[in-house]
Amino acid sequence: MYAPNILFPIPKTLKTTVPDNRIYFANLSCNLKFYVKYYNFAKSSSKFDFYLRRFQISDTIPRASTIEHCGNSNDESFIEAQEAVSEILQEAGLSKEESAEIALKSPKYVQMLVDSVRDLDEHSLWKSWRIENEDVGSLLFKRKVFYMAKEKGDNGLLPFLESIGLNPSSSSHVARYLTRETLPNLIHKVKYVKEMFFSGSDNEDIIEKKARRMMIHLSITTDEDIERTLSFFEKMEAKRGGLKLLGSKDASFRCLIESFPRLLLLSVESHLKPLVEFLEDVGVPKEHIRVVLLLFPPIIFYDIEKDITLRAQSLEKVGVGNKDIGRMLLKYPWILSTSILENLEEILSSLDMEKVPKAYMEKAIKSWPHLLGCSSSKIKIMVEQLERLGVKNEKLGQVIASSPQLLLQKPHEFLEVVKFMEKLGLDAEIIGRILSRCPEIFASSIERTLRRKVKFLANIGISRDQLPRVIKKYPELLVSDIDSTLLPRIRYLMRSGLSAREVASMVRRFSPLLGYSIEEVLKPKLEFLVNTMEKPVRDVVEYPRYFSYSLDKKIKPRFWVLKGRNVDCSLKDMLGKNDEDFATDYMGIGRMLVPPPSFQER
Repeated sequence: MYAPNILFPIPKTLKTTVPDNRIYFANLSCNLKFYVKYYNFAKSSSKFDFYLRRFQISDTIPRASTIEHCGNSNDESFIEAQEAVSEILQEAGLSKEESAEIALKSPKYVQMLVDSVRDLDEHSLWKSWRIENEDVGSLLFKRKVFYMAKEKGDNGLLPFLESIGLNPSSSSHVARYLTRETLPNLIHKVKYVKEMFFSGSDNEDIIEKKARRMMIHLSITTDEDIERTLSFFEKMEAKRGGLKLLGSKDASFRCLIESFPRLLLLSVESHLKPLVEFLEDVGVPKEHIRVVLLLFPPIIFYDIEKDITLRAQSLEKVGVGNKDIGRMLLKYPWILSTSILENLEEILSSLDMEKVPKAYMEKAIKSWPHLLGCSSSKIKIMVEQLERLGVKNEKLGQVIASSPQLLLQKPHEFLEVVKFMEKLGLDAEIIGRILSRCPEIFASSIERTLRRKVKFLANIGISRDQLPRVIKKYPELLVSDIDSTLLPRIRYLMRSGLSAREVASMVRRFSPLLGYSIEEVLKPKLEFLVNTMEKPVRDVVEYPRYFSYSLDKKIKPRFWVLKGRNVDCSLKDMLGKNDEDFATDYMGIGRMLVPPPSFQER
């Protein structure tokens, strides 16, 4: 008896269950639709036996599965071949469930066996096969496949490697390295390696950006380990999705094993686990270990004592201790390669010749270890550019320590920023001072950062003629975020009762105003001005520098002194004088007196 025909789309993987005395099964093919019928054991036993066999691999799986092999998933001989592969895998030490799963996930390997057996059948070439005194040519198809798989001699490696995503060519290449590995041990390693590389929280974009930055700033002759890493990156880049796939578990793992097949020869207990523990001990968070490993896979093969620890000691000459290693590895995993460490000596020598204090060199390398991948000749060119603007010796060291990425700039990009500043009306001397004070400006994008800030300042009322003064007083404006820094402060001042024009006037008079924290500076000082000093908020328009003075050390003490003498004066007169002039003008003595305790407590 048939149940009503039900038409529905085929899912990629279909599971059916066998409840009690009945089974649902499907006449599957590679079509988009199929019919499901219901059979009763008693009335359809012969049909049931045939279909059940097509859904099960031997008797190992109590559920049915489709086979991802278009054109052969309904071929009974293909199912028998899968059963044979499952038996081979069980002989290799796997459970029935593991064997069946791998057999289902290795259709290309199974098809290869099927084709090989059919070729021998078609040309009657079984006569040369004598196994255990059996006439192989007369055996059932499944048994022939079993012996064919035995003859291949891969001991289950090829179907397993296909099941984890490798294509037949890559599987054969990798299998050559793994002939001495048992299949159960190999499966254990694969699971652990996947956990090492893909259990973290970093998204694909972050890992991709790190990889690209490392490659962009590399300009030295590289060693074999970095060459192999670059080759790995190139393979990833060639795939659809590019380097973003570094964070993709399946695609990245396949490429990793293809590029570094010996990885699966390493012992989990005596090598891989100790490596993970070491990285955690030096400060690499467990969830970020994958970043170090994916960006520099050769480190996996390093001996902890002979390689990693010894090379890390080379960094001690720039003040790098154990607590710094983890942080630097996350930023730049290549710091432990031989070519990078050799280049360290050249960079130190080059900067020493420019009389850069060692402390500044150390700080620069710790915060931006990518410097170690840059040739000393390129760094020298950038140093010369900085020196032309008057930044030399200790000043040079301060700039490098503050913005080490400047040394990685392309000279023409740096000069473009200098020309941009000149067009704003700033001369070479002022530009040199700005470089010393805020070097990150010169590592910024003109279009994405600098030009946008100039446009913003114009929009709030700063004219072209006023720009040089505003930028000279507070160059940090050019690298302050508009949405999170500048606009919120302007809006706060306007909510406090000032107009847009008044705020613009304050910025023209005192541009550092927009650099002050709302909660820590602007709000408490405005509240004291209005609530305690009982002055109108517009007083700050005439003297915006009011916000630059310490509330506790200058504003409050002077206010209480004046209040005690019943003196009323402007904010500028109250705060603009030095202590001696203030004491002379308002107290009749030559020095500032400490306000009475009663006033201080207020």
